[in-house]
Amino acid sequence: MQKWTLKEIVAHAKAHSPYYRELYKNVQSDKLSDLPITDQGEFWKSRVVTEEQPDGIVFKSGGSTGAPKYSYFTHQEWIAYTESFGWGMSEGILDHGDRVGNLFYVGDLYASFLFIKDSLQFIPSSKKRITQYPIAGQTDHVQILKIIEEFNINTIVGVPSAILTMLEKYSENKSKFPNLKVEKLLFGGEALYDDQHLALKKIFPEIQISSIGCASVDGGMIGYSSRDCANNEHRVYDEASIIEIVDPDTNEVITEKNRVGKVLLTNLTRKLMPIIRYPAGDMAMWLEDANTPNRKFKLQGRSEEAARLGTLSVYFEDTRDMVMKTLKESSGIQFQMILNHYDHKDELVFKVAGNGIDKSTAQARLVDAFSKEKPGYMDILKKNLIHPLKIEIVEQRELDANARTGKLKRIIDQRLK
Repeated sequence: MQKWTLKEIVAHAKAHSPYYRELYKNVQSDKLSDLPITDQGEFWKSRVVTEEQPDGIVFKSGGSTGAPKYSYFTHQEWIAYTESFGWGMSEGILDHGDRVGNLFYVGDLYASFLFIKDSLQFIPSSKKRITQYPIAGQTDHVQILKIIEEFNINTIVGVPSAILTMLEKYSENKSKFPNLKVEKLLFGGEALYDDQHLALKKIFPEIQISSIGCASVDGGMIGYSSRDCANNEHRVYDEASIIEIVDPDTNEVITEKNRVGKVLLTNLTRKLMPIIRYPAGDMAMWLEDANTPNRKFKLQGRSEEAARLGTLSVYFEDTRDMVMKTLKESSGIQFQMILNHYDHKDELVFKVAGNGIDKSTAQARLVDAFSKEKPGYMDILKKNLIHPLKIEIVEQRELDANARTGKLKRIIDQRLK
């Protein structure tokens, strides 16, 4: 696997990336904790790449129609990424002979289907010999079920909410698929919550359920799921990345166990678009002692850079700009996003406070603006994978603030409570 040392990554970024050259202009040390934390908003507004792309692949990483975000990989970097993720999958619940149906989504520069397809190919055959079936999540549910039964597919991989919707279709029509039996589910793209877990177990009581791994197309590999990982638990893959957990208020590096902080990712396999101390968008805590190889951590919801609504990334800065433009006749606008989960689906709530907001029109205007800014929202809403966006116009005192610092909370993830 192609990789570099931290010192090489930092030196290359500082010499060739306009963004990192400016960020590090007053930095003398190359010690990781001495480097500034990447600001996601500035990162995506700036020129980050270190050269014109010589080869490889490009994916859309999220954002809105007005501010698209693209992630660039050279050919060798993409191989390194999928090879490391494939190794991580080989440490999980897959076994020799598993027949894997890929139900992730494909198209419009979306990464997940191709990423998992390529990663499955890189599972070392000396560890696990599997066969994969590239079905794709947008395939008609009845057709998916026919393929699973026809090829005796025992393992499915995909997005939890979409898979549950498809399996509920099966549950209603079991007699039509008498030989269908799913033994394993590896999920990704969104968290799996307790109500979804129970619903899946109701359909297939003996099914084994595991994360497929933790990664993002913007940052890279965050962690893999080994057989000893419970739900929301992963291990760092030391060969491919450096994971830090830092205090969300002070940016102090957290080394002790069971203290929740913000996840930072430094990727050791990417030079074209360097990822150094990049906020992954997750909160987590360490479960093992420092210096443990491939140290285990547990995810604890989302941090304040972006909300994850089903499979959709909703970046706070982009969304705040949209709210301000939509309510431009009002003043003193304050805004925060709340994430809830019920009836097997996520819900996003905008809490908005300000002077002179016309409550009779603001809610509809904000929903309309968000729908236009994030076309992917309407796609997953029509598929019944999320609840509709909810708008609450409130008083300033009704917004939630950090009790210790008094700062307004930007994203409040209530799904794991």
